[in-house]
Amino acid sequence: MPELDCAESTPSANPRFLSEEPPQEWAHHAGHRAFEVSVCIVNWNCCEMLRACLRSLLLDQDTPLEIIVVDNASTDGAADMVASEFPGVHLIRNRVNAGFSRANNQAASAARGRYLFFLNNDTLVPPKALTKLRDFLERHDEVILVGPKLRDGDGKTRISYRRRPTVATFLHRTVLFRWTGLFYAAYRSYRRMEAFSAVAQRVDVLQGAALMIRRDRFLELGGWDDDFSFGGEDLDLCCRANERGSVVYLPQVEITHYGRESTRQHIGFAWTQIAIGFVRYFRKSGASRPALWAYKLAMTIDVPMQIVGRGSQLLLFTLLGKKKKAEGCWTALRGLVPFLWRGLVPFWRA
Repeated sequence: MPELDCAESTPSANPRFLSEEPPQEWAHHAGHRAFEVSVCIVNWNCCEMLRACLRSLLLDQDTPLEIIVVDNASTDGAADMVASEFPGVHLIRNRVNAGFSRANNQAASAARGRYLFFLNNDTLVPPKALTKLRDFLERHDEVILVGPKLRDGDGKTRISYRRRPTVATFLHRTVLFRWTGLFYAAYRSYRRMEAFSAVAQRVDVLQGAALMIRRDRFLELGGWDDDFSFGGEDLDLCCRANERGSVVYLPQVEITHYGRESTRQHIGFAWTQIAIGFVRYFRKSGASRPALWAYKLAMTIDVPMQIVGRGSQLLLFTLLGKKKKAEGCWTALRGLVPFLWRGLVPFWRA
């Protein structure tokens, strides 16, 4: 990972170097109430979604909050948009893409709130949502991380929490094993395909799109692991949080998360980094060397098979005039081919 090169002076990107107490600006913010929540948003080339996200945050939020956007060298004018349309937002411009974890740590280092709310840029936050999450943490000291129910743009419930994955979980996702049904039970357990709970409950892993944590607890955890660029970092953070307390899914709070729309814009980067991130997570969580080798080998065989299969489907659907299905195949190929071309070596080295 390249060294961070910011256009403005910012605190250390590693929260372990922060003091245990918030900066003086938090306690004595001249002329304003102390910030309760610091919303930390990492952005990379998602200008329109980021604009909508920021607008939603500014609508009827009764909790004193600050918003910090770390822009990872966007080329679509996102940083300039924030500076001109949202002058009250703390903007940090990176001259390189520092990755999701490092950029989140930058935001946390600059934060002045008692609570940190890590939020994806492709989300919409309804009024009072932050207050409800903060109040829940205040009432439950044993809870380290809390996350809301996520809905997609059509209002359908998205997967908001999961169990801890194993290597077997992801082996099932490869063509070699999916057709056989081997490891399906492990995959189903991970995906939480049963009905979602309507009440708050402790979970293994929350989706990283929207997470709230007390600032002091975040410091105790050591922040996001900088070794993760994009993918696997939420698994790692939640697992470390569960070792110190509990991670809770709170369905009484709902947030819209478009998710796939953002990932599709950067599918080549995302596909490779997610695959590498999962390997790093498995290694860090104690997976055996034979299990890791089996997963890497299965993926190496699987990707060319998927490219052939998706390519054939793309041709067929194009000839049949099935535009939507053809677009789905093309999107998949935009992720698979860059992984095979540029990501395979880093994947094996992870």
